[in-house]
Formats: sequence, C-alpha cells, structure tokens
Amino acid sequence: MCGIIGYIGKNNPKDILLNGLKKLEYRGYDSAGIALKNDNSVQVIKSVGKISALEEKLNREELISANMGIAHTRWATHGNVTLENAHPQVANKITLVHNGIIENTKELKEKFLPTYQFKSATDTEVIAALLDKFYEEEKDIFMALSKTLNNLKGSYALGILVSDINKLYAVRKNSPLIVGIGKNEYFIASDISAIINYTNKYMLLNDDEICELSYESVEVSKDGVIIDKEVKTSDLIDEDTTKGSYEHFMLKEIMEEDKVFEKTLDKYLNNMDLLLDLKNYNEIHIVACGSAMYAGMIGKSLLEEYADIKVSVECASEYRYKKIFYTDKTLVILISQSGETADTIAALRKANDASIDTLAIVNVKTSTIARLAKYKLFIEAGVEVAVATTKAYLLQVLLLVLLTIKTAKSKGLAVDVSEIKEIPKYLREIFTRKDEFRGIVKEIAHSEDIFFIGRQIDYAMSLEGSLKLKEVAYIHSEAYQAGELKHGTISLIEENMPVIAIVTDDDIKDKTLSNIIEVKSRGAKVILITNDNFLEKSDINIVVPKVNKLYQSMLVVPVLQLIAYYTAMMRGCEIDKPKNLAKSVTVE
Repeated sequence: MCGIIGYIGKNNPKDILLNGLKKLEYRGYDSAGIALKNDNSVQVIKSVGKISALEEKLNREELISANMGIAHTRWATHGNVTLENAHPQVANKITLVHNGIIENTKELKEKFLPTYQFKSATDTEVIAALLDKFYEEEKDIFMALSKTLNNLKGSYALGILVSDINKLYAVRKNSPLIVGIGKNEYFIASDISAIINYTNKYMLLNDDEICELSYESVEVSKDGVIIDKEVKTSDLIDEDTTKGSYEHFMLKEIMEEDKVFEKTLDKYLNNMDLLLDLKNYNEIHIVACGSAMYAGMIGKSLLEEYADIKVSVECASEYRYKKIFYTDKTLVILISQSGETADTIAALRKANDASIDTLAIVNVKTSTIARLAKYKLFIEAGVEVAVATTKAYLLQVLLLVLLTIKTAKSKGLAVDVSEIKEIPKYLREIFTRKDEFRGIVKEIAHSEDIFFIGRQIDYAMSLEGSLKLKEVAYIHSEAYQAGELKHGTISLIEENMPVIAIVTDDDIKDKTLSNIIEVKSRGAKVILITNDNFLEKSDINIVVPKVNKLYQSMLVVPVLQLIAYYTAMMRGCEIDKPKNLAKSVTVE
C-alpha cells in the first residue's frame, strides 16, 4: 500500500518525483503529495484523488528551485481522505512521508506531545512531531532519529527532509524501501519500478538502518556504526511497467501467462533440485491472503491426493493470532506476490519464532518474506502492475504443482508429468477466444448478485473467480461448495440469476451436475466452465482443453480472469486500480 519516492541530485526533482508516483499508482492510493527543498525552504503541495490532480496543481503553482524532494501516494488508514491527512506531513523543521502503521500513537501523544497542536488525524504527523521534538532537544539528527525509532511500535518506511540540513534521510521497519544509486544522484523508493527510468542500481535497507543521502554519497548506519551495503542490479526494464498496445495492464498480464509459465517451468523442470522435497514433513501449513490463499487451496488438494501429505490452508490474518500446534515435522509455506504482505510476514515470524521450517513462494526476490524464510522459491512473473493478480496467481499454482510432482516422485508415487509442457499451447488457444468471452459477459454484466459453485479443486477455482469479479467489476459475488447450496443458500436463487459452475473433476462431476439442475429448476441462468460437454445441463458452456487433474486448474482460471476483465470493461470500471484496493497490502 502507498508509495514513496525521494530524490537528491543534480536535476530538478519535480518531474522525477511525479513520474515515480505514477509508476507506484498500482499500490493503491487516495491522495498524493510532494515536498521540494532547497537551501532556504521546503515547499509542500498535496491533493486528494488521482495523481493527475496533483500534477495539475503543480503546474499551476510557482515552485521553488530545488534539487531534492520526497513524494507519496497515501491509502487512508488513520483519518479520512482529506488534504490535511495527505502526505507529506510537516512538523516545524521535519517534513516526511510514511508507509505503514504506528500502533502506539495515543501513548506517544500523551507522553511526549501533550501540548502539540495536531493538524491531521494521521499517525504520520505523530512521527514528524516526535522527530522534531527530539531534534530540537538533541541538536543531532541521528540521535533524534534513533530516539524516535526506539519509541515507535508498528511498521514504517520513512522519507525525511530536515529544513536546516541539505540531505535526505530514509529508514524502514517491516515496510519496503530501497535506495537507488544513480550518476551523481540518489533515490529512495518503495520499489525499483519507481526509479527504473533513472537507474537499475539499488541497495536494500534492513530494519532500522538509517540512510543519509547527500549530493555526493549515500551512507547507511545502525546504532552509529557505518554499514557496507551491497549494490544490486535489477533486470527490470521500463517496458515491463508499460501497457504497450493493451488497453489495461490486467489484460496485458493475462496475455503474458503463457510466456511466464514457460519461463518458470523451464527454470524448475530442468533442475528439480531447486525445489524443496517435502517428503520429510508430516504436515504442511499453507499461509496466505486473498488470491494467494486460493492458490494454496489448489496446492492442498494436489499435495494430499498425489503426495500423501496432510495440508491445511490458513488465512494469514487469522493464523498470526491462532494457537498453532507445531511438530518438528511441520513446514509452513508462505505465498505472496509482493513478498511484503503484512499479515503473511507476521505469520512467517510466528513460525520462525517457533523454529519451524518455512518456505516462501514469492515473485519479488528482494522482498521481506524472501529474506526471512528459510527456503524460498521464486516465480518468474516479472512486474505485475494491475492490482488484481493474474499471472502471478497462475505461477503460484504452478510452483505448488511442481512441489507436488517432486515430492510424489521422491516417495515413489505415480505422477504423470507428460502434459505439463503443453499448458502454454493450451493457454494460447484460450487467448484466441476473447470474443467468445466478451459475448458471454453480456449475460452477467448487469447483474448485481452472482454465485460460483464447484467441488474440491473446482470450488477453490470458484473462490478465485468470484474474488476477481468482486475486485474489478464491483459485483456482489459468492462462491459456494456446490453441495452446500441446499443447506440454505439456494433460497437466494432468483429468476435469471447468473450461476457460474465449474465442473472438471471426473470423480465428482455427476454430483455437481445434479446441483446445477437444482439451481436451474429455480430459475438460475447457468454458465458452465468444463473440460467436457454438458450443454443440456447449462445455458452457456465454456469448454477448456481436458488435461491431467494436476494441471487442469491452470486452464480454467485464465478463463475466469478474462470473464472478470470483460465484465468490468462492460460496466465501465477502473480495471487496473479498483476502488479501495491496493496491490501490496503492507498494513494489517
């Protein structure tokens, strides 16, 4: 959530900061702001709404001449969406931007700031006021920063300007922040995409390391000790963060699924030793949020059926607070696209504190989850800009399939791998049917209530299809185990209500087909997604290629993604940046 970019160097920072904010729009936000600084003053410009509104305001303002600045996109947590609550926040000599959540603001106000007159409802202004107070007392910014950080509870990534110091400061804890290294210029950013137009060199900050950026150098320290940081090189290119010929990032990323599938498959299928062998574990906890959790549900079904391992799938936001009964044969698998999902990080720390083995499946190699997990597997999705995940979800499922294959083979169990290399070909075939899906969504685009039904893996896919429709098309959609309809939910079925049914599992298809008859008899309009042909059972049939059960979900879910995409288009929704949602959920 939120985005931070900062700059110090030889160029005017306005356009650099503005371009960086635009690259960070995918993270989700509802207001934005910029602070520019020169030797004499700090100028802050903020706006509510889109970055375009901030840009218009900047073009109207008379801006100071500056060579450093910070900028921010805010997703409201403390306080409403107002100009006063937008970042940067200012307290006397301190101007700062903040991602994260400070949990002890009430105590900080009472203990240190009883007479301070707050202008906003944000936790961020509390940080700024506290830092300004300590800076006034200590007369040393490092002492003031250390004192401030020691009193904060929660998560933060901070970009800081001090009015009487011509330097830029950055610090983080449990929230992502990198330092970009350019030619006689330096950057801070929430992720590399914000600065890739200017440099591909960067350093990773660890928790509570203080970074001081000047016009000539970057220095990182902790507890007064200078740290020699490794400068890394990103292979990201700017084309990865542009839409190209596509109208939306979401469609572009769906259409990239065959290519990223091949890239990830080649990496692991040609070297299965890269995969963790799960045969030595008696139970596995898959912990994730949202789409990643639904990918985990598919992994659970496959690991239990083909690898004979007991698996539970847990919502990270619940797992972190539950009493967990670990054994020395427990593995915790954490799944996250960004690797910065706050609840999943907390679950990972919980497992680490109990000395339990952890395995991360993530897309971002430099992420917190990747760094904290004992074992890690990286999907090769590239940048995913649209808030609603598509290609990353597919590759999370692929990694779970590959772990199933590796473990089943290690145990001497029968598993068929002959079809897996054919999946990209079948994906390309599905992508040629976009006009078919455009036609189908006319049946659901004007509905406000939709049900998805399925059993076992088909139910897990129903959950993901329902979520996508909610995320991008703003339709009230619910997924149910098909057999549960008769236990209450079937009372909600009305004439012409769309019901999307998924039937791919031969072992239980007859059961689901009987549930379809039940909803049709009550007036539902059934859209059936299947690998067979049951046209007489439904109103509309979508048939995908029939493959081994291990791989079938990877041909169904792209259909669900395209249905959600074209439904959102027909409803005129803002597809890449749905309201109230963020790509990287870095707060609880």
